[in-house]
Amino acid sequence: MSPDPKAFRPFVPPEQSPPELTFAPLVVGSLLGVVFGASSMYLVLKVGLTVSASIPVAVLAFALFKTLSSLGLRRAASILENNTVQTAGSAGESIAFAVGLVMPALLLLGFDIEVVRVMTVGVLGSVLGILMMIPLRRAFIVQKHGELKYPEGTACAEVLAAGEAGGGTARMVIIGFGLGFVYQFLMGGVKLWKDAVSYSLEAANGGFGLKGAAVSSEMNPALLGVGYIIGPKIAGIMVAGGVLAYLVITPTIAFIGASLDKPVAPAVSKIDPKTGVDKGLIRNMSESNIRSNYILFIGAGAVAAGGIISMLKALPVIFGSVASALRDLRAASQAGAGTVPRTEQDLPFSFIIFGTLGLIVALVAAPSLGLGFNVPGLVGAGMVLLFGFLFVTVSSRLTGEIGSSSNPISGMTVATLLLTCLTLLALSQFGVIELGKGTKLLALTVAGVVCVACSNGGTTSQALKTGHLLGATPRNQQIAILIGSLTSALVVGLVLLAMNQAGTVYTKQNLPAIKVDPGTLTDSDKVRSGPYSTDTASYKVLNVGEGEKFDAPEGGRVPPGLYLIGPDGRPTYRVDPAINGQLKTQDDGTPVANKFEAPKTQLIGLIINGVFDQNLPWDLVLIGVLIALTLELSGVPSLPFAVGVYLPLATSFPIFLGGAVRWLTDRIRRGGADGDSSPGVLLSSGYIAGASIMAVLLAFLELDSSRTVQKLIDMSGRLAPELAEANLPAVIAFGVLIVVLLVVGSERLGKKPAA
Repeated sequence: MSPDPKAFRPFVPPEQSPPELTFAPLVVGSLLGVVFGASSMYLVLKVGLTVSASIPVAVLAFALFKTLSSLGLRRAASILENNTVQTAGSAGESIAFAVGLVMPALLLLGFDIEVVRVMTVGVLGSVLGILMMIPLRRAFIVQKHGELKYPEGTACAEVLAAGEAGGGTARMVIIGFGLGFVYQFLMGGVKLWKDAVSYSLEAANGGFGLKGAAVSSEMNPALLGVGYIIGPKIAGIMVAGGVLAYLVITPTIAFIGASLDKPVAPAVSKIDPKTGVDKGLIRNMSESNIRSNYILFIGAGAVAAGGIISMLKALPVIFGSVASALRDLRAASQAGAGTVPRTEQDLPFSFIIFGTLGLIVALVAAPSLGLGFNVPGLVGAGMVLLFGFLFVTVSSRLTGEIGSSSNPISGMTVATLLLTCLTLLALSQFGVIELGKGTKLLALTVAGVVCVACSNGGTTSQALKTGHLLGATPRNQQIAILIGSLTSALVVGLVLLAMNQAGTVYTKQNLPAIKVDPGTLTDSDKVRSGPYSTDTASYKVLNVGEGEKFDAPEGGRVPPGLYLIGPDGRPTYRVDPAINGQLKTQDDGTPVANKFEAPKTQLIGLIINGVFDQNLPWDLVLIGVLIALTLELSGVPSLPFAVGVYLPLATSFPIFLGGAVRWLTDRIRRGGADGDSSPGVLLSSGYIAGASIMAVLLAFLELDSSRTVQKLIDMSGRLAPELAEANLPAVIAFGVLIVVLLVVGSERLGKKPAA
C-alpha cells in the first residue's frame, strides 16, 4: 500500500458499497467485546496491563462467519462486515482496562463499588472518547498515512485482507483459547496442580542466606501470553524491577531490620495476642509484610514518576497533535457531506459538538459521581473537557506511533489526577471550595472519565485505521464502536463488582474498639454477598476512607476500611475486599481465592489521599521516583521497570518467561521479529483470552455461598493431595504451554524439512 496519502487506494474502492453495518456483525462484535472486556478486566486487576483485542476479535469474526457460510446458515460475510465486528469488539478491552484501572480506588476512598456509578463513568467516558477522536481522523489517519504506522490496526487489516488464508490464522487463536481455557480450569477449578511455585533463598530453607528473598512464579497462561506479545525487552525490564524490589531491596530491609527493636514507619506495632510477638518489627515480618509496609510505596513512586516521564516525552507529539486537530476541525467544518466519497464520510460535526456538551451536562447531573451544578462540579466538568480533548489527542497519536498495547494510558491518568487534585487543593486555599470526602470522589470521577475517554479514543483511532486501509465507511465504523462501547460499558461494571465480591473476606481480626450509633448508618445489604459471607444477621455499614478522620466516643481514629456494625454499635466484622485486600486466608486459616493486587489502582488511591491528606511516607515514595529517574538517565524505559517493582515477583516472572520464548522463537525463525499477526502472537492472544475468561467464570462461581459446584469439581483432596501441593506438577503443566508456544512461534509446526 502506498505511503503517499494522495496515491493511496484502499482494499475496497470508494466506488463499491458492499454490506457493512449489518445486524449480525454488530451483535457478534458487541458480544466479543464483552468477552474480551471481561478478559481485560481480569488482566488489569491482576497485573495492571492489557493487550489489544482487535486482532483476535478479527480472526474469530472471520472464522465464525466463514463457518456459518460453509454450513449454509448465512451468506458469506463481506470483508467490511468482518471489519465491523472487530470495530465493535475492540471497545470492550479498552473500556475494561480504564474502568479497572481507576474505579476500584473507590474502595480506598471510603466508597462502595456501585454498579450504576461504574456504568455511568464507563458510558460517559467511552462515548466522549469516540466523539473527541472523530475530528482527528482526517489529520492522523488520512493525512498522516504512511507516517503513523498504527501497528496493530495495520496488522488487523492484513489479517482481514488475507481472505481465505485467515482460516488458518483463526484456528491458531482458537487453539490458544482452548489450551488456556482448559489449563485454567484444571488448575483453578479442578486444582490438579498449584497456581504458583516458590523457592526460598533463606539459609534456613537451604538457600543462599538472603532473608526475606524468594524466587516465585505464577503458573498463569494469560501472563505467559502477555510476555510473548510485549516482547523480550519490555518483559525483561519488568522482571528486572521485580529482582531489584524482592531480591535486593527486600533482603536489605530484612538485614538492617534484624537488630531493630522498634517498628520503622510506616509500619506500626502489632502484638499478636496468641504469641505476644510484635509483627510490626521488621525482624518478625514475612516477605509479604515487608512488601505491604515498604516496597509498595517505593513502587508507587516509581510508577507515578514513570507515567509522568512518559507523558513529558510525548509533549512534542501533544503540541503537534493539538495543532493538527485544530486545523482539521476547520477543514471539516468547510467540507460538505455530499462532496466527499464514501470512505471519507464521518458522523456530522454538529452531532459531535452537541453530543459532547450533552455528555458533560449528564456528567454534572449524575447524582453518584460527586460533581453537581456547583463550583466544584463545574470546575470538574471543565477539567474533563480540557484534559479529555488533550489526552484523547495524545492517545490517538501515540496509538499510531507505538500501538494500543504500549499506549501509556496510566501515565495520562496519573497526570490528570495530579493536576485535578492540585487544582482543587489550590481552590480550597482561597476558600472557593471545601475539601472533604466528596472532593476525593470528584477527583476520581474526573480521572476515571478522562482515562476511559483517552483509552477508547486510542482504540477508536486504531479501528478507523484498519477501516481506512480496507475501504470502510468511517461513519459506519463510528456507529459500530459507539454501539460496542455502550454494550461493554453497561456490562463491565457487573464484571468488576462480581470479581470483587468473589474474593471479599469478612474477618474479626483487627477490629477497632469503638462504639457508634447504628441509627446513623446504612444497611449492609449491598456489601453482604460472595462466598465468605455466611453470617445472615443484619448489620449496619461504617465506611472509613484512607485519611478520613472519624472521631469515635471510645477511642481515637478508626483505621480505614469497611466495617459491619452490630446492634450494640460495635464492629462485628471488617470487610477485606478482593481488590487490594490484605487477607489471603479466612479467620480459620482457609485460603481465599480471587485476590487481586490491582497495582495501578492502589497508586490512584495513594495520589488522591497523598495530595489531600498529606499522609504518605514521602521518603519511600521519593526513593521510587529516584529509581525511575536513574533508569531514564541510563536509557532504560522507567515505566515497565516501575511496574515490576510494584508487582510481586511471582507475577512478573511468567511475563518474563513469555518474553524469553519470544526472543528464542525470533532466533529460531531467523527472519526478524515476530509480526503482530504471526502464529505465536495469535496463539498468545488465545492463551490470554482463554485463561482470563475461565478465571472470570471461576470467580463468578465463587459467588455461590454453598460452593456446590466448586466442591464437585475440586479434585485436590481426592486424587493425590501430595502432588497437588508439590511444585513439579505445576512446572510440568506450565512447561507444556511454553513448549507449544515455542513450536508455534518458531513456525516449525507442520513444516517439512528442507531437501
